[in-house]
This record gives sequence, C-alpha cells and structure tokens, in this order.
Amino acid sequence: MTTRLRTSLSALAATTMLVAAPFAFADTTPAATAPSGAIKPQTGVQALPNFVTLVKQVKPAVVSITSHIKADVAEEEENGPGGGGGGMGQGSPFPFPFPFQMMPQQQQPNRTVEARGSGFIISSDGYVVTNNHVVNGATKVTVTLDDGTTLPAKIIGRDPKTDVALLRVKPTGKLPFIELGDSDEVQPGEWVIAVGNPYGLGGTVTAGIVSALGRDLHSGAYNDFIQVDAPINHGNSGGPLFTQDGKVVGINSMIISPNGGGSIGIGFAIPSDTVRSVVSQLEKTGHVTRGYLGIEGQDISPTMAQALNLQSPEPGAPPHGTLVASVSKGSPAEKAGIKSGDVVTTLNGKPIKNGHDLAVKVVSIAPGTQATLGLLRDSKPMTVNFTVGNLSAQDHASGDATDSAQSGAGKLGVSLASLTPRARQELGLDDSVQGAVVADVVQGSPADQAGIRPGDIVVAVGNHVTPSPKAVVAQVHDALGRKQPPLLRILRDGQQLFVAVSPTGSDDDSSDDAQ
Repeated sequence: MTTRLRTSLSALAATTMLVAAPFAFADTTPAATAPSGAIKPQTGVQALPNFVTLVKQVKPAVVSITSHIKADVAEEEENGPGGGGGGMGQGSPFPFPFPFQMMPQQQQPNRTVEARGSGFIISSDGYVVTNNHVVNGATKVTVTLDDGTTLPAKIIGRDPKTDVALLRVKPTGKLPFIELGDSDEVQPGEWVIAVGNPYGLGGTVTAGIVSALGRDLHSGAYNDFIQVDAPINHGNSGGPLFTQDGKVVGINSMIISPNGGGSIGIGFAIPSDTVRSVVSQLEKTGHVTRGYLGIEGQDISPTMAQALNLQSPEPGAPPHGTLVASVSKGSPAEKAGIKSGDVVTTLNGKPIKNGHDLAVKVVSIAPGTQATLGLLRDSKPMTVNFTVGNLSAQDHASGDATDSAQSGAGKLGVSLASLTPRARQELGLDDSVQGAVVADVVQGSPADQAGIRPGDIVVAVGNHVTPSPKAVVAQVHDALGRKQPPLLRILRDGQQLFVAVSPTGSDDDSSDDAQ
C-alpha cells in the first residue's frame, strides 16, 4: 500500500530499542582470484558518515505544520480515493493517503480535524514549502519553528498534481532557511537524511541511502519520485530530504507499507527540481502553468526495438526513448515537424528514458520556452527545435469546462481531458470505457463543492453519453441554458455514480455515499 504521511494528534506508546553499531568496518576476508571481467569492489576501512554538523546547520529551518482540516476531506485522506482502501497493484491508478487517527474538534456538520505534517523554510522572509495533502482542505494552518515559536500561516498556493504547497509566515526577524539542491545530481547509494515531525515528535532526524531514482508511482505525468530507505513515518509529509552538502533534494511524501502502518524502508520524495519549478510559479501567481508538446508517446519493448532497428544501451536492456504514436493537430510538435514513428531520445540534450520521463520533463518547462528534441527517424539521428506550448490553454481548446461550460450562472470549475492511451493505462481503463477524464478541479468551485475529484471519468451528462470533453461541454451548456444543474454520471474506482453540480455552489450534492 502506498501511503501519504500526514498524521493527526494522538497518544503514542513509544518503545525504545538500543542497538550497538560500529562506526567503521574493515574487510578481513582473504583475497580471492576474481574471474576475468568480474566487478572488483574497493576494500579497506570505510568510515560511516557523521551527520552531527549537518543536522545542526539544517534543523533550525525545518518546521512542524498543524492544519485544521475539514472532516470530510480528512476522511478522504484516511480512506483513500472513494473510501475504498486498497493499495498499489490492486487496480487503483493513484497513491493512497496515509491513514491517521482523527481528533474531531467539534461534533457538528462543519467540524474540523487537527492533523500534523512537516515543512521547511526556503527564504528568510518566511516562505515555507510542504506537501499539498498536508494543508488540503485546511481552514487554519500554523507553523511551529524549531525553537518552539508558533506562527499563523497563509496558503500562498497549492498544486495537487505534484502534491506541493507554498505557505507564508510573518516573522518578527529573519528566519534561517535552506536551499533547494539539484536532484538530477543524486545517485543511488548516496547517503541522505530526513528531518520532520513523525507522530508529532518534531525535529526528528533519520538517515539512509537513495534506493532508486525515477520511480513512477502512476500518480500522473508530473512526478518521478526518489526512493529512499531512510525511515519516514506518519507526520513526515512535507519534510526535507537532505544530501551531505546540506541541500534539499526532495520532499518526503509517501511510503509503501503492507498494512498502512509505519515505514518499512521504502519511502518516496518529490525531486527538488520539480519542487523548484512549482514553488517559483506559486510564489509569483499562486498557480502553476505547464509545458505542452502535443505527442502521444509509447514505451518501446525489446521486440519493438528490433522492428525499429534501435540499439539498446546494454545487451538485454530496453532502449531509451519513446515512440511517437500520434501528433496532435496544431500542437508545438506538429509545428516542429515531428511525425508518427519518430523516436524521441533527448530533450535539451538530456536522455529520455521513456514516455513518462518525457512527459515529466516537458510539463516542467515554462510555456513559451525554446527547447530541442533529439529524434531517430528511420534509424537516422536528427534534432528539431520547438516552442513549448501551454498545457492549460490546450485543455481549454480541447474542451475545458472551466472556461467553456458556462452561462449566466457562472463556471463549474472543472478541467477535462481526453482518454488517451496513456491516460487509460494510468487509470486502469480498457477501451470499452468512453468519456472525459477530470484533469483538475478548482478549489472552492461548484464542482469541488459537489465532490468531483481529479481522476473521475465523466461518461454522461443526464441521459446523454459523452465520449469526449467537447461532448461534456455541449451537454453542460445545454443544462445551464435550461437553468438546471448539470447531472454528471461519473466513473470512480470502477463504480458509476451521479453528481449534480449547482452552478452557484449552494447545493452540495456530494457522491461520498456511493457504496
């Protein structure tokens, strides 16, 4: 089960284990003759790292975050999408939030739940980075500094697609802060430390190594996670992951646990390069715009590579790159002359491993930027230049209900996208499902209040089947023209349910009761 790491306040029973560990080790095994070509590890005494100085330097910039969360949002975080439980490998395309014990503050319809997470200061004037799910649905947020000072925090912006949020506190003086490092320079086997607020125990430090890079958790085309074995638990969400130079290379966000419990040494951090891009935009505008290329990529199997006459980097390994299955009309890719059958191998000189890797890199580039793709066409290398498009603008052009599905009653606040082959793969859908996928929901909008979530599939409006975003927009227009709330039939976690969206947002017709 993949789980997020926000935790609520609860009484904790602590068990202390004392483990003796050496600070150095020596290779005392007699040397043996290695076969020709065998890997020969370095031998001799290797000192284990001492993190004392590093922790003293970075710990003052790590904070604990307390959020007063709307109870219904907290219950969704606890139970997972649709409240169904489950985990990776059980048919869900999205990671599940970390379950936590809730402490209701008031027994009334608008009650809140107090929960805790972690964060870190990135500027002396009070900007704080954390996970979106730490503050999602929060009516009040406070930040506790390392010295115990508690300050009210304002949410500057949130980006659910990358699970990054930016907060701001107003200190009486300058605050200690830490810098974002270059996550592209991180290597498997490298020592890292995590600092955070597990189980409400602020200022906790754990250490481990980078286990793997570029982990695709099927949580959308926006993140490749850093996998680490440093113990991270409930409440570590939003805390920094440091390398030995004191730079932040990731935000600790999720763990895999077989039963939703504590860490078993498989944790995931959002890379700092993603965080830097998102935070920069949130600080300037409060929202995020993403780059757009306009191709549908397909991963290359060994058999396909043989058919395309592609060379693998190593014998038996799949070749790097993504096969262009189709090119969207009017897209930056079409304008650049990219064709179906091309193989994209590099972006701005950096290798592309697969389609997901290309998608993650493209969306992180600001629209309007000039970029270069390395291609193989008929086994011959070539390069093409293109101007990165605006993914949001493309969503609008292809049927975005946020700007298109409106009348005098106002906007619904939902963005739609087509069910492409990659979207079907990520959502676990076969070709029999026809509809439009909810790409984004504007916070506080009528759609948000009605309980519509990213990842929902709109298959019909009223009695009219809607196989595309444009069809949804047309039927929503019609309903609003008749001054009726659009009745959306959606598919969520394999179940169909109806959601009526009041254009004024005054009638919450949430779908949470679906069984």
